[in-house]
Amino acid sequence: MTRQMTGAEMVVQALIDQGVEHLFGYPGGSVLPIYDELFQQDKVQHILVRQEGGAGHSAEGYARSTGKVGVVLVTSGPGATNMVTPLADALMDSIPMVCITGQVATHLIGSDAFQEADTVGITRPCTKHNWLVKDVNDLARILHEAFYVARSGRPGPVVVDIPKDVQFATGTYQGPALVEHKTYRPRVEGDQAAILAAVEMIAKAKKPLFYTGGGVINSGPEASALLRELAHLTGFPVTSTLMGLGAFPATDKQWLGMLGMHGTYEANNAMHDCDVMINVGARFDDRITGRLDAFSPGSKKIHIDIDPSSINKNVRVDIGIVGDVAHVLKAMLAAWKSAGHKPDKAGLKSWWSEIDGWRARNSLGFRQNSETILPQYAIRTLYERTLGKDVYISTEVGQHQMWAAQYFGFDEPNRWMTSGGLGTMGYGLPAAIGAQAAHRDALCIDIAGDASILMNIQELSTAIQHELPVKVFILNNQYMGMVRQWQQLLHGNRLSHSYTDSLPDFVKLAEAYGAIGMRCEKASELEGAIDAMIAAPGPVLFDCRVANLANCFPMIPSGKAHNEMLLAADATDEVIANAIDAAGKALV
Repeated sequence: MTRQMTGAEMVVQALIDQGVEHLFGYPGGSVLPIYDELFQQDKVQHILVRQEGGAGHSAEGYARSTGKVGVVLVTSGPGATNMVTPLADALMDSIPMVCITGQVATHLIGSDAFQEADTVGITRPCTKHNWLVKDVNDLARILHEAFYVARSGRPGPVVVDIPKDVQFATGTYQGPALVEHKTYRPRVEGDQAAILAAVEMIAKAKKPLFYTGGGVINSGPEASALLRELAHLTGFPVTSTLMGLGAFPATDKQWLGMLGMHGTYEANNAMHDCDVMINVGARFDDRITGRLDAFSPGSKKIHIDIDPSSINKNVRVDIGIVGDVAHVLKAMLAAWKSAGHKPDKAGLKSWWSEIDGWRARNSLGFRQNSETILPQYAIRTLYERTLGKDVYISTEVGQHQMWAAQYFGFDEPNRWMTSGGLGTMGYGLPAAIGAQAAHRDALCIDIAGDASILMNIQELSTAIQHELPVKVFILNNQYMGMVRQWQQLLHGNRLSHSYTDSLPDFVKLAEAYGAIGMRCEKASELEGAIDAMIAAPGPVLFDCRVANLANCFPMIPSGKAHNEMLLAADATDEVIANAIDAAGKALV
């Protein structure tokens, strides 16, 4: 389809042609022509946020819960700069996002005009690619390219910066079928020789481990299904990064839980002692590896990733396979079956026996033996009360995020939305709004902390306006919990500015926005209160008062290896003091 349109019309038509149903944004002077076109159509629903950063995180939640591209529309200057954090967040976590920004007229660029900013320059380090459109006849092609780049290969955010005069200008619109990117063509099929070598290595393993990441989820539901098939065929244990939760069922007997700094004892010890590690769509992040020179020292390593730059970037591997997870796993399954491979049963039996010994430590165990609500109990109870429901969970960042990852089980992909790489406080509420916009009848819950929730609390107004019944479950301990924990363990218990006194009354704050406010302070009342939250017809702020000084364990102290975890049961003053001393020496 080619026809004459204004630039503003092209933007809206491109969104329609790309199948966009929801757009998160905030109007301003340099995007008013586009907003005028949005007003005159009914195919794309615009969701008005209260701050541009909220639009970005909403688009992330939308993308993460659907597998589609999240789309944002904001104005120039401060509108664009407010998007920097969500863009950086999406880049770190490989979230596909198209951000359309307005810009001052082309003849004013570089003159320090009102609400001018070098959007392309500012966002270049936190996007996969960005464009400044100076000719209306390039606009349609660039918009379609933007969607292609955002969703292809390793997904990520892109920016299209459109000056106001280009939005008013008239040019020729071309549909997506006529756009072919000439240089960016990511490899999706893995090298067959490398795949065969990997399968041979896996077949000989005695202590194998699948280490899975967000790339499994980004590859689509087929990748998760293939991972499950391969894991069940081999009988190998499976662990996951924070971003990969849900790719393999948490209720499966082969699941070891999350690994890394706050992972389970069994997952981290298995990572340290395995002889063959199969990394599927993870990037060897520092929160996973711990001390690099002590990371899984005796294992041979296979790394499957669609991003070539991730192979051998942080950890040297024996076999690197560049390709889309689903394609590579399908080829690996075919090779395994055609060769008639069988796992080493004797070795695997011994390996599982070793793992069961680590499991017996019950590293996530806790005792709820008083009316003061332990945060672990709060998350576990929330999980139990939502079983069987269509649930999407987002989080803010901090202790509550780690407790959610530890105690809320995910059996399906795309149900877990959290800020992993950048660790962005304020992510959870807008992300839940994005998920709720995509899944109107689902139960979308933001597990929050009392400090994090205040970062983007204004987005509660967005939920009210658009009738999005998100639930915000606040673990309120009156501290920036993770900051306080690190200050206790690493800084001599000097709690410098981590006590969040002068908190609002969350019940009254909810009511001020027109939402429902609830509070629970007793463990015996928690189940009923959560049921009431779930049954509430609209947005809810649930103030769950939890133990003030609870710490998040297990924990790998700074400078330690995976097999040197600090467990809650071992966290005596003497052990903590030794951990602090060792961490201090490691950091010098």
